[in-house]
Amino acid sequence: MILTRPRTRRPDWAGRNYLLLTAAAIVTNLGTHGALIAAAFAVIQSGGDGGDVGLVAMARTLPLVLFLLIGGAIADRVPRHRVMVAANALNFVSQAVFAVLVLTGEARLWQMMLLTALCGTGQAFFSPAAEGMLMSSVSGEQASRAFALFRMAMHGAGIGGAALGGALIAAVGPGWVLAIDAAAFAVAGALRAFLDVRHIPGRAPGGGLLADLREGWDEFVGRPWLWSIVAQFSIVVALVGAAESVYGPLVARDELGGARPWGLALAAFGVGTLGGALLMARWKPRRMLLVGTLCVFPIALPSAALAVPLDVVGLSVAMFVSGVAIEVFGVSWMTALHQEIPEEKLSRVSAYDWFGSTAMLPLSTALAGPAESVFGRSNALWGSAALIVLVTALVLLVPDVRNLSRRTKQVAGAPGVRAGQAGEGEQAGEGEQAAVKA
Repeated sequence: MILTRPRTRRPDWAGRNYLLLTAAAIVTNLGTHGALIAAAFAVIQSGGDGGDVGLVAMARTLPLVLFLLIGGAIADRVPRHRVMVAANALNFVSQAVFAVLVLTGEARLWQMMLLTALCGTGQAFFSPAAEGMLMSSVSGEQASRAFALFRMAMHGAGIGGAALGGALIAAVGPGWVLAIDAAAFAVAGALRAFLDVRHIPGRAPGGGLLADLREGWDEFVGRPWLWSIVAQFSIVVALVGAAESVYGPLVARDELGGARPWGLALAAFGVGTLGGALLMARWKPRRMLLVGTLCVFPIALPSAALAVPLDVVGLSVAMFVSGVAIEVFGVSWMTALHQEIPEEKLSRVSAYDWFGSTAMLPLSTALAGPAESVFGRSNALWGSAALIVLVTALVLLVPDVRNLSRRTKQVAGAPGVRAGQAGEGEQAGEGEQAAVKA
């Protein structure tokens, strides 16, 4: 008798698009997280100081904020995978030139700012298209599991990329890490070029870009749960960004013994995000926005831990819990968008989401230093923690946030369902937000 091994059958939601985009996201995050560290060391290696590092970081953030809305409108107007590939191509070119300048010792501050700004511009066009691709590619009751597993893969790659990038910077210098990031963008873009978008209905001829933006705005402001949570996160992201990019390293330097404890705390946060994604791969809360919003409260813990300050163990525990919490929120948020937003408006709504959530981040990091001078570091951190708790409590007053429930059956016209095939659940896919909402 001949024994044959049973063929493993992948889940219905893990289709061709999902596998391609997950692979591309892993490649991108492996390169990008190391490159973010490499860019800072490239500035320092060229003779720059902390202020110059801040200028290069700002050069990346500003175009991201400025071009997000245009990127969202374009991604709902042309095939999203073309926008993603074009953005990856721009990132490949800019990072390759950056790497060459660093490796030859010719990098100047204005050149690094310009090239970093081009990377931010690419991200502004990529992110709404990627999130729209994710929403339109996943269908059925397992959508939240697909989102959770994708985010788990993305965060795992980010943790590995940061660790690998740090080791490579020490071994061969930042230029080669930037070159690896450029190659990663090329590989990821090639993978995304093979996406199948035939299931996405074509856009009917309509108005111009401004009309598209107005239509997306109407969709955005017409849903109280949507604009209230984005308004909440405009504050939460700004406060968390200031705590992690400014106050955290300072507390580590002055109170915890240097950079190593802060690195351990950040690693604990990364492990927490993996744990949260794994949890959400199995757990499907009915009132998803209520559960997600309740999980924003623990995001205040790292600021409070830095304000005390706790030792490295206590800080790491706070960061781990925060990582778990933000992933529970992130998957719940993506599931709500997938369920409630029409497919043809997904990228524009995503762009307003990204824009609102990140718009105050450059300002908060710029004001962190002056706030420390005026109020003191501990008071500034306690104020950040209290404000996160306050705005989250206010969002819970919105009825739709408390009451929006998960639908157990996919309905016709919802994202990821072909016309005439509602309820089949055979679609799969994914996209990349490349980020969580925080």
